Amino acid sequence: MSAARRPTEPSGLERYYVLTGGRSGPAGSAASLDVATLVVARTAPSPGMQHEHQEILRRCRDPLSVAELGAHLGLPFNILAVLLSDLLQAGRIEARDPIPAHDAGRGTDLALLEEILSGLQRL
Repeated sequence: MSAARRPTEPSGLERYYVLTGGRSGPAGSAASLDVATLVVARTAPSPGMQHEHQEILRRCRDPLSVAELGAHLGLPFNILAVLLSDLLQAGRIEARDPIPAHDAGRGTDLALLEEILSGLQRL
């Protein structure tokens, strides 16, 4: 009779549970993250950090959106948001609004939209 094989690494939902410590969503300021939020590392990865945290810091040397980061890491948004929350609270990353605050109140650039529409119509 052969011994039952036990998986060496958790997979699927078990993996996500382990990655987040059982948390299902981000806390604090990270609760306002969305897929367009830009993430920038403020520090380099350090030995002993969780692998996913290290990978986030490596990939975010230059601004990267949460959506792009999730695609690179193969993680669902809510799991990634929990990991980003950890890094935000530790001061290791910065989350930026994709539209700078000084441009947000400017309104829609009608000329730009007309150029885009014209280009689409030529396709």
